[in-house]
Amino acid sequence: MTAPDKKHAVVTGGAGFLGSHLSERLLAEGCRVTAIDNLITGDIKNISHLMGSEGFRFIKHDVTEYIFIDGPIDYILHFASPASPIDYLNLPIQTLKVGSLGTHKALGLAKPKGARFLLASTSEVYGDPLIHPQPESYWGNVNPVGLRGVYDEAKRFAEAMTMAYKRYHGVDTRIVRIFNTYGPRMRINDGRAIPAFISQALKGEEVTVFGDGKQTRSICYVDDLIEGIYRLLLSEVSDPVNIGNPDEISMLELAREIIASIGSKSKIVFKELPLDDPKIRQPDTTRASSLLDWRAKVQRREGLSKTIEYFRTQLT
Repeated sequence: MTAPDKKHAVVTGGAGFLGSHLSERLLAEGCRVTAIDNLITGDIKNISHLMGSEGFRFIKHDVTEYIFIDGPIDYILHFASPASPIDYLNLPIQTLKVGSLGTHKALGLAKPKGARFLLASTSEVYGDPLIHPQPESYWGNVNPVGLRGVYDEAKRFAEAMTMAYKRYHGVDTRIVRIFNTYGPRMRINDGRAIPAFISQALKGEEVTVFGDGKQTRSICYVDDLIEGIYRLLLSEVSDPVNIGNPDEISMLELAREIIASIGSKSKIVFKELPLDDPKIRQPDTTRASSLLDWRAKVQRREGLSKTIEYFRTQLT
């Protein structure tokens, strides 16, 4: 039996890349964890090592439908959503629905339970930013009718819905704006740069860089991100907080770094830049540093090495 005094955390999207790491961390901190996922982009393999653990259970469910969980709940962490460009293109309606209806249903569960609600938002709310780096006070430069708009606007709506529940219903809310994150359990074919570069280089294939490769991202290792999210969950900070590594790198430089780390003979090829692809992306983490005493610690070389080793096991 699980001790009744343990905090009970519900993680939507709990079988996804970030949701699985978060579920693992919450269990390690002594929480009971209920992971919910419809497995549309999540993978049961991400949480297979947690199955059978004391205090962990998995529910296959689409959170855009009514969510029922019996008993007390202390925390709800809403991480359910497709989260890569290839997903936006293949699952545009589902992306919009989980950001709107899914957020509504998750908040609807938090309200009667008196649970603290943490929304996984994204740096994509800033769109193709005109301010660099991006502080939480920046309202963004988003194309609402572009291909990426289904994700950008779903998350912007989710933030608005979360704040409405805080102001109107008094729900205790948190919002984390997640910047580019990488690490074990990413999907090989999810369309993001790091899985693509690593898998292509490991196979000895041409490594695809879009545009001229000068567009930048700031990449954060997953362990650092989860630490920041956990600190935010336990804090009293209700305004949005950027969590990400300010270590900015161009896509061309990142591709070269990964090829060199693997020792691959892969050549870089260039393809047309996708519409509305942000040219720059770097978090202003002043708020996270001052309010959460958080900063990214894992160096890129170390994080990429761990991620490469994970992908080696997936490709053998």
